[in-house]
This record gives sequence, structure tokens and C-alpha cells, in this order.
Amino acid sequence: MPKFNDFDMENWKELSDIDTDSLWIIEHRDNSGKHSGFYHGNFVPQIPRHFIKRFTKLGDIVFDPFMGSGTTAYECESLGRNFVGIDIKQEMVDYVKKTLSEPLNNFSICLQGDSADDTVYEKIRAELARHNSVNVQFVILHPPYYDILKFSDNSKDLSNAKSIDDFNKIFSKVVQNSISLLEDGRYLAVVIGDKYTSGQWYPLGFYCMNECMKLGLTLKGIIAKNMNGNRAKHGKNDIWRYRALTSDYYLFKHEYVLLFKKGK
Repeated sequence: MPKFNDFDMENWKELSDIDTDSLWIIEHRDNSGKHSGFYHGNFVPQIPRHFIKRFTKLGDIVFDPFMGSGTTAYECESLGRNFVGIDIKQEMVDYVKKTLSEPLNNFSICLQGDSADDTVYEKIRAELARHNSVNVQFVILHPPYYDILKFSDNSKDLSNAKSIDDFNKIFSKVVQNSISLLEDGRYLAVVIGDKYTSGQWYPLGFYCMNECMKLGLTLKGIIAKNMNGNRAKHGKNDIWRYRALTSDYYLFKHEYVLLFKKGK
């Protein structure tokens, strides 16, 4: 059995819900349970569910520095993992705290703050110590796709980065802080899409991948996930296709899911 999950490898053929391919086709967002999908920009629950099952064990701690509306938190709750999350918006922290159930054998820590700020991680370490823990066993990041969607008016919000270079620097700091919590030999995933503006494609996925590798993380996988049900393009596929044919660009149909390991 792999040391980082609870798989019964004697019955490995029964693990049909664990996709090992580099192309993920997810037709519909899972809106069951507490997953409502009301918050614009949150990701499909199937992504954190996959990683929590594959790269953590029961009782492990999962960290999400861009918590949002709690997609990862709810998956941890249902899968018996502990959760630590940060969000820059107090209302989202309050919402997730309110909707999470009181765990029987696990804990959930939700903090308001800037994920690039070292002082927030001091609070996390103090909270972990209260639960006799030092490290987390998995990190998942679903950052804003630069300024495509503004999540707040806070100047420290990553969606308000002043430039691509500024976005990369802030993202890198969040990853660096996250690595400081991550146990050696464990995994970190990034879910990110690209941006097209002013006639140019900006490969945010590649930028983020590069920042992670510069920090010493080992790249373990690049997964392309389809983008179905994009609200901005809902019911307008023909219009966007017509515009693409009359110009020189391609329509976004994918985003990246990048997997890294701390250490070799």
C-alpha cells in the first residue's frame, strides 16, 4: 500500500473513481451535499476529492490557502480528513465556519487573512499545536486567475495584482508559505487556468508551474481538465466560435491541474 493513502492495492481494480490519466473530462459539477456552486470562481468538488483520496489518509490534514466557499473543506469533512483554510474575505470564512459540521474525530481551522502574509501562518502553527500537529499532509491551491474575476476590493487580494509579474511574486510567496507547513515527501496541487487579453495569451498555468519549481518542488504531473459550464460563455458558444473564426485566437476549453511533491 502506498504510504500516502489508504488504498487496498489487493483490490486495485475497484478504484474506478481514481483517474490516473493526464486528461480529465468532468461533464458536470457535483452539487450534492453542501456543494452549491453559488460562489463564482470555485472549482468542481471532484478535483479536491480525487487528491484527498489519492494523496492523504484518514486523519491527515489538508491545507487550502484560497479557501473560497469551502469546496475543499466539505470534501475533507465527508472523507474524514482534517482541514485548514485561509481566505482573504471575512464573509467567506464566516460562511464556511457556519456550514461545516462539528467533526467527531477531526478538526477544521478556518482563518481570515492574506495567504502571502507570514503572520497568518504563525496563527496556523499555533492552531495546529493545539491539535498536537506540526505539519499538513496535503496542500491544494486554486488561486484567482489573475484579474479575470475580482474577488474583493482588498489591495492584497491576488485578483488585484497590479501586473503579471506582481501576480507571480505573490503566488510564489503563498506557495513558499504553504511549503513551510507541508510535511516532507508529501504533495501539493495547483488548479489554474490561463488568461487572454489585449490580443495575447498569458499562460498563467505555466507561470505558476515555474514558480513552484523555482521553490524546489518536484513536478509529478500536468493534467488538462475540460472547462464545461463556464458561466461567462453559457449559451454563447456560437458567438464565441464566430469571433474566434474571424480572428486568430482559440477558445479556452481547459485548465491545468498541476501536481508537485516536496522532496524527491
